[in-house]
Amino acid sequence: MTRGRQRDGNVPAGFTYLGQFVDHDLTFDKTSVAFGDQVSPAELLQGRSPTLDLDSLYGAGPLDPQSAVFYEADRTRLKVGRTTRIGSDRARVGFDVPRVGTGSAAERRRALVPDLRNDENLAVAQHHAAMIRFHNRVVGSLGAGVPASERFERARRRVVLHYQWVIRSDYLPRICDGSVVTDVFANGRKVVEPGADPFTMPTMPVEFSVGAFRLGHSMIRDAYSWNARFPSGSGTLDLLFFFSGTSGSLGGDPTLPSNWIADWRRLYRFAQVGHGELTPPRGEFNLARRIDTRLVDPLAVLPAGSFGGAAGDEGTIRANLAFRNLVRARMLRLASGQQMAAHLRTQGVPVTTLTRAQLRDGAGGADLSDLTPTQLDAFLADTPLWFYCLREAELNDGKLTGVGARIVVETIHRAIEGSTHSIVRSPGFSPSLGEVAGRFRMADLLLFAFEQKQGLLAPLGD
Repeated sequence: MTRGRQRDGNVPAGFTYLGQFVDHDLTFDKTSVAFGDQVSPAELLQGRSPTLDLDSLYGAGPLDPQSAVFYEADRTRLKVGRTTRIGSDRARVGFDVPRVGTGSAAERRRALVPDLRNDENLAVAQHHAAMIRFHNRVVGSLGAGVPASERFERARRRVVLHYQWVIRSDYLPRICDGSVVTDVFANGRKVVEPGADPFTMPTMPVEFSVGAFRLGHSMIRDAYSWNARFPSGSGTLDLLFFFSGTSGSLGGDPTLPSNWIADWRRLYRFAQVGHGELTPPRGEFNLARRIDTRLVDPLAVLPAGSFGGAAGDEGTIRANLAFRNLVRARMLRLASGQQMAAHLRTQGVPVTTLTRAQLRDGAGGADLSDLTPTQLDAFLADTPLWFYCLREAELNDGKLTGVGARIVVETIHRAIEGSTHSIVRSPGFSPSLGEVAGRFRMADLLLFAFEQKQGLLAPLGD
């Protein structure tokens, strides 16, 4: 899956890592089992609430003894990080995640956030830092009349509802067939806990967490135009791992070096929300790779810190992302793509099973010619769900459809419905923090978080 040329899609590259942030907000497998050993879904230990409630940002809140460390003394604002000066690029407050700052070098650089996976690569870490900014800006927007005891919960509610709106109105329609998104949010679910009590805690379908929602792996580029210091593809994926605190060492610095601060103009299209002045230099905008059955080559050799592996795993097949995804599905005895398609039809979802020819040939994706005839026959008859969903997208111009779209959209709908604060249960909610009434996209969120200032959205300039 890592051989051959990857194609660009039409989705801004920032959405790759917004999707990873969402994944970390919804799922965290804490099960202690050897890689490759079989385990049942009932035995999985879920370390995140399967709701879209930002517990990966807030933890259990400022009054919780273990989570209090993430907050300022006012128990309302989240702590921010400070970058490290590099040459003429001065130290800046609010452009890194907060870090422990004491102990050994590894302990000092450890992110002070509820989910350390949000520091496993620089792109997702910068999204986490942006969400911290967003929360703190919302706190600052509260009226002086709001009692101190209520300020955190008021702010959290506004943040969560606006975040959910971004996922519903901006993220999902970019990665999934729009008709599926519209159908589920207008008419409800048919497969994932249909008819569930909206106020009960959702479950996390393994078909989502281990199968369909691993779509983001195919969107990853091997190199990015990152900022003015690392333009034109010099921000390689390897470096994005290296300049993190979980998979790398921040280049040996105690915090993120200032020359690695993200230029958000290169990751999201601000012209689409009326800010044409926030456009990067010509040729420097990043698109995500098309959602299909190809992965960039660096994902064949993941750093051990990115998956909790041992040092001995590096450079072996166990560090190959495609291998890990497929083995994980086998460990859980996950249904195949064909089995899921048949199941959806029994629930009244009109999906068509991909043909053997479609699964074999695709549309410019993974080449299966290395498989023996026996292996190919077995693969086409019982196709791993993750591969199946990616092949569906590949045949649909890079958007999830059929089985993949239905699993992803219904799971996220249920995750929003079951959240303490929920746009699904609050149909009258309309976003108020954007510049246009009723519209709130990821670019709007970043504009609000960074005070509509180019000097904050792209602090290193062009």
